[in-house]
Amino acid sequence: MSQSANAAAPDRLARGRDIASRVETFVRQQVVPYERDPRASDHGPSEDLVVELRDLAAGAGLLTPHILDDGSHLSHRETALVLRASGLSPLGPVALNTMAPDEGNMFLLGRVASDAQKKHFLEPMVAGTARSAFFMTEPADEGGAGSDPSMLKTTATPDGDGWIINGRKAFITGADGAKVGIVMARTDAGATMFLVDLPDPAVRIERVLDTIDSSMPGGHSIVAIDKLRVSGGQVLGEVGAGFKYAQVRLAPARLTHCMRWLGACTRAHEIACDYAVRRQAFGKPLIEHEGVGFMLADNRIDIQQCAVMIDWCADVLDSGAHGTVESSMTKVAVSEALFRIADRCVQVMGGTGVSRDTIVEQVFREVRAFRIYDGPTEVHKWSLARKIQSETVKRQSAA
Repeated sequence: MSQSANAAAPDRLARGRDIASRVETFVRQQVVPYERDPRASDHGPSEDLVVELRDLAAGAGLLTPHILDDGSHLSHRETALVLRASGLSPLGPVALNTMAPDEGNMFLLGRVASDAQKKHFLEPMVAGTARSAFFMTEPADEGGAGSDPSMLKTTATPDGDGWIINGRKAFITGADGAKVGIVMARTDAGATMFLVDLPDPAVRIERVLDTIDSSMPGGHSIVAIDKLRVSGGQVLGEVGAGFKYAQVRLAPARLTHCMRWLGACTRAHEIACDYAVRRQAFGKPLIEHEGVGFMLADNRIDIQQCAVMIDWCADVLDSGAHGTVESSMTKVAVSEALFRIADRCVQVMGGTGVSRDTIVEQVFREVRAFRIYDGPTEVHKWSLARKIQSETVKRQSAA
């Protein structure tokens, strides 16, 4: 393409860059001061803090910025710009309504829900007035579904024109305080998703787990579902199509996790750099010692590689492909790189890095958990290895 033709080509990311720029300014100026707020507890920000932050975002015209007024979504490439900016503070995604699991749940309902379901369940989520939870994972000690969803034990049995759901769920993010639930249960036709109004006395939180991470409202809960009755109109999509819909949600949700936490690690890197430039040791700034300077250089390299992987996978999704393999590869590469970045930031900052004087310590904890959430690294590698084996055998057979 000639230089003049290239100059005349429309910038398809201009809209995303504009929104991301406004989001970054908002997060740095209005959200960051809340990071020391005592309402951000070990089980996530309190409900009143969530409301206060979202009121600020709404006032700035930035609430749920990845979903447009007509209900359509930004492209995945545009979303990468916006969600990375929202992640510059652990409270950013909470304030802007771009956090997990709500962001992924909104994406799923936008693709699968009926018009009536969108009005009842999706619209309050987009407005930031209702949080949601995705009830799929089950207790490991009961042999329930985890990384292998085929082990699903929660059941839904027909009851007149509705269904009765029974089971137990584990590590359910945001269940405490959620108003919308998506429950995965086994039916005779196969796994099925059901939309549920919460709270409901048949959905009982047994306990909120004490986990290494602390950024998500409501934390992560063990939940008992005992004779929960839902109507036929609460089936999401088709009966028996639950695993298919899970794939609609999971590949984009893995990627948006990467986007948000890349923003967090970018901020942690900034803090570590500021520290290394100011802190003196052995007669010169820390950054002039190769042991420190090289760690920060490695961080810069990893940050750029993460951004490239995210953009690559986003382009695949924007093409209309499912992106299952690409999202697995990206989730592994980015989550492992982000952990290295956060670990180096802690190391550069020494004692300050393990204190809560900055968010670096929290970012380290959060990205350690991210290496497990949405599929552990090893499960994704195992899946990729099976794909490689299948492709190799096919190629050998064709030779």
